[in-house]
Amino acid sequence: MKLISDDIVVDTGAATPVYPAIYPELETDFELSNPNSWRRGHPYELYASMRTQAPVMWSKMRSGGSRYWSVSRYEDIKSVELQPEIFSSARGGINLAVPERKHWKPEILIRASMDNLISMDEPQHMQMRIQQKDFFIPAYVAELREKVRAKVDQLCDDLEANGPTVDFVKAFSNELPLYTLCEMLGVDEADRPKIVHWMHYLEMASQFMSNPLRTFVGEPLFPFRFRKVVEEMFEYGARVMADRRVNPRNDLLTVIAHSKLENEELPQEYLDGSWLLIIFAGNDTTRNSLSGTIKLMTEFPDQRAMVLSDPSMIPQMSEEALRMVSPVKHMRRTAMEDTELNGQRIAKDEKVVMWYGAGNRDPEVFPNPDVFDMTRDNVGKHIAFGHGVHKCLGSRVAQMQLRVAYEQLFARFPKIEFTGQIKYGPNALVHAISKLEVNLYGRGNSKPTQVQVKTPATAS
Repeated sequence: MKLISDDIVVDTGAATPVYPAIYPELETDFELSNPNSWRRGHPYELYASMRTQAPVMWSKMRSGGSRYWSVSRYEDIKSVELQPEIFSSARGGINLAVPERKHWKPEILIRASMDNLISMDEPQHMQMRIQQKDFFIPAYVAELREKVRAKVDQLCDDLEANGPTVDFVKAFSNELPLYTLCEMLGVDEADRPKIVHWMHYLEMASQFMSNPLRTFVGEPLFPFRFRKVVEEMFEYGARVMADRRVNPRNDLLTVIAHSKLENEELPQEYLDGSWLLIIFAGNDTTRNSLSGTIKLMTEFPDQRAMVLSDPSMIPQMSEEALRMVSPVKHMRRTAMEDTELNGQRIAKDEKVVMWYGAGNRDPEVFPNPDVFDMTRDNVGKHIAFGHGVHKCLGSRVAQMQLRVAYEQLFARFPKIEFTGQIKYGPNALVHAISKLEVNLYGRGNSKPTQVQVKTPATAS
């Protein structure tokens, strides 16, 4: 079976497009391809300039990679998503750049980032998607909801025990999606701390690539431990997949282990990529949406007041928050043939990158796009989960987690408030909020003191 990573388009370092750029290349100190630039969060001013002046913009690529076309308007992004036969997910993978194979270190991790569902074209993409669908349909999500509700209760208890001022990311946002994904996959309780450990190291890898010195100061042993951590992670995956083929369970790991493409069992490379994708994709979207929404509810107190007075509006609030946060920053496609987008000619094998945060704040679709308004007529029309055949398979699971979390958070901590302390990770792919300090009882308030009430039996 041919692997995506065996037939991938590697970067050539191309600096000029085959066809002349008809839109200007905007002058800015924000490099879209540089993870360090994203420590400032989404570049909303740049997005606005791109939409109006350069909606299909020839863009810089760091470290010798080929340059690419940036797409920023909502309708143009949808146009790319709706033409998978022209704009391929597999031909170049979803990464902004693919280096020459001699630079694939560690190779097993690079291959796993390509050999998975999200990087497949048709018909393989739909074959894989259909086999996994039972874990994303409404009936299963409803069953999973009760487990998530119990976990949220526990996390709220932990927040209260450690409050009133806590790092919401560490105490809540990091915990909930990983729990949910482990439940879906069927990861044994004893193995779950390993998943947390591995995810930490993979996130550190992104920081190390963008700023080795900062990473070394924070975790001096990271460069020496990383390869071993990656080996342990994939050895675990291979062992679990082999076991599920012999001893199937009612879980998503079993479905992946028994999946087939063109009537053949998946090779180990696709097994590696498949389970790792679910951990990454499901974790990042939910985690950063949770944190970003708490920040927004502090910045738009009128919207918080609406939800507190009418909790039935939480679904609309959740959708509007997804639009505003845009937890996935971009996806990349590769042109399968010469084509045209918004007047710009694009050559075969050139990269096309869709910036979802720009599309989700397109005023042509969302009037007053920088204002949080859960009463919008089109509140569910955001593209935070993508669009078309590649729309996120786990969107229902993510939305369920978000709604359950907001219901219980606002019931327990109606005045929860972002204190202004926030950190963004160096990540050009996801809106990585690495720290969000909150006060559970509102700024300036302290945790209520419980007073022991004397009963007749204990009174003196």
